[in-house]
Amino acid sequence: MTDTAATPVPPAADANFTPPSLGRRFGALIIDWVLCLMVARAFSDPVRDGWPPVLVLILEYGFFIGLFAQTPGMYLTRLRCVAWADGGRIGLLRGLLRGLLLALVVPALLMDEHRRGLHDRLAGSVVTDAPRR
Repeated sequence: MTDTAATPVPPAADANFTPPSLGRRFGALIIDWVLCLMVARAFSDPVRDGWPPVLVLILEYGFFIGLFAQTPGMYLTRLRCVAWADGGRIGLLRGLLRGLLLALVVPALLMDEHRRGLHDRLAGSVVTDAPRR
């Protein structure tokens, strides 16, 4: 006999899914952006050249979300980004796609009732609360 209470329900199948607040999501993005500026500063001048921090952000999202379901900013704000359909990790390619689309900004502003921006819908992802440890 399996314990269904211990099995997490994927966000797409959870009728009670409540997305995290936009404030927490924005806070995570600000933390990640500051980290990207610091990393980009190691090999460029982010004030003069605008593309290095954006490239670092795309790579950060691809790596951290793809492999760990959280960026450093998401970890600090207790968020995670998982696959909409099954609640698992989205992988490197979808993480990179999500980061690239997020860097375009406009897709993030077009949200549905689950606060999934166009970047989330195209990557098949959703931002959720991170489980308590």
